[in-house]
Amino acid sequence: MSADGVIEYFYAAHSAFAYLGSRRFMEIAAKAGRRIVHRPVDLRLVVAEAGATPFPKRSKAHVRYFFGREIQRWSEERGAPVLGRTPTFHHHDIGLPNCFLIAGMEQGLVIDELAHRLLEAHWKEDADLADPATLLRLGREAGVEPQPLLEAADSPAMREIYDRFTREAIERGIFGSPTYFVDGDMFYGQDRLEMVERALAKPYA
Repeated sequence: MSADGVIEYFYAAHSAFAYLGSRRFMEIAAKAGRRIVHRPVDLRLVVAEAGATPFPKRSKAHVRYFFGREIQRWSEERGAPVLGRTPTFHHHDIGLPNCFLIAGMEQGLVIDELAHRLLEAHWKEDADLADPATLLRLGREAGVEPQPLLEAADSPAMREIYDRFTREAIERGIFGSPTYFVDGDMFYGQDRLEMVERALAKPYA
């Protein structure tokens, strides 16, 4: 659970809206003097457990608006460039990149920039986050030594933590990415970041 001095951050390494809000979120956390507690999750399972329609089964109108026009507008609003389409490898396995991030945390790294770089590379540069060579390159670009992270990422220990984070997300009523907790108060979606900023300065009643 949350505690003073941190913001809990539930997301997936391939999430469009986590990417769009990533840089702004880090600015808000830094300004407030809060540490980001990363919780990468299996977003596809979280969405399914929440009772939402799986992404591939959503209507064309829904996809055009929420994963088309909304991404375009928020890309401009946040200054976060995107491809203008769904990344080529978006439906590849998301476990490896999420566990790559978890391995970084378990090895004592601050993974803020690493998480941002994975999100950015996927949505801006069409990177395949399920490709080990790509993760190695992105890790180096984020300023970390990536080989130990990659070696640990597919281990049973990292998968257990990943499963635990996913179960926690489901138990706490999370239904999408990104979701932020400020002292136990949940905010879903990067479009709530200004409310997160306000809550850090003055909690809501």
